[in-house]
Amino acid sequence: MERLIVCLTGMPGAGKSTIARALAGRGFATVSMGDAVRAEAARRGIEPTAASLGGLMLELRRAGGPAAVAALVEGEIDRAPPGAVIVDGIRSNAEIDCLRAHGRVRILAVHAAAPRRLGLLRARARSDDPDDRAGLDERDGREMGVGMSDSIALADETISNNDIGVDELVGSAHAAISRWMAE
Repeated sequence: MERLIVCLTGMPGAGKSTIARALAGRGFATVSMGDAVRAEAARRGIEPTAASLGGLMLELRRAGGPAAVAALVEGEIDRAPPGAVIVDGIRSNAEIDCLRAHGRVRILAVHAAAPRRLGLLRARARSDDPDDRAGLDERDGREMGVGMSDSIALADETISNNDIGVDELVGSAHAAISRWMAE
């Protein structure tokens, strides 16, 4: 059976990592594009701030093409146990195309309005998370600049994370993935 690769896409703070963490707890293999960039930053001795990680992400794409970050996680996907692999943080169709060489791809977009996302990011408090609307707008612009709106627009399914809790968010994602696994 061909591997199912579920590409989670959505603007920063929409809930992608929450879904990935919860599904990992349910036994799904997960891969984080952001973690791959953070690991590359650590390897290069770069401090993990929003500006430095965003700059590194852009540098990787300039040097290696628009699928460069996806190329960083291909080995992780191939080493994952059989079944579905959840890839957290898809930012472009080039990344999706890169992953098609490793299995059957489905795209799950997670949407949340900017005020909701900013609140979720503040609560997460990762070193590269914006803490104000200007920082969120800057990060959104960088993400849109690498093609995130295209991957969101082409999603096989979209979940709105505006007025739901974590259990409903994860349950909606799990239901979509279960349907795709049964195809």
